Amino acid sequence: MRYLALDLGTKTLGLALTDKTNTIASPYKTLYFCDYNELIEELKKIVEEKNIGKFILGYPKNMNNTIGEAVKRTDKFKLILEDNFDLPIILIDERLSTLEAENILIQTDTSRKKRKKVIDSYAASIILETYLKRKKG
Repeated sequence: MRYLALDLGTKTLGLALTDKTNTIASPYKTLYFCDYNELIEELKKIVEEKNIGKFILGYPKNMNNTIGEAVKRTDKFKLILEDNFDLPIILIDERLSTLEAENILIQTDTSRKKRKKVIDSYAASIILETYLKRKKG
């Protein structure tokens, strides 16, 4: 079973997957949505197709460790995931993951137009790497 990382935005959901041994995280894709119902349907397909056994959900606390609107949105989405999937959901602090993803994409000379399309999946990959490192010890 593989892990699927989720980086929730207001209109996008960045996804990243582990390999079959759960040791390497890779960006997968970015989903665009208007409501959570369409996201859930797409996630159900991915969970089955990719044999997902665990969700790793980015938890976007503020830099001063307070909870803002992004955390409230993530908490709501976590409840929706729990209602629709019988899988563990691990919350991982995602502060600066998007900035780190942006820096990686700039270093690899990715155009601004392409960066906009893939930034969320790269941020999800960083969230997943954080989880894998933490799990490893």
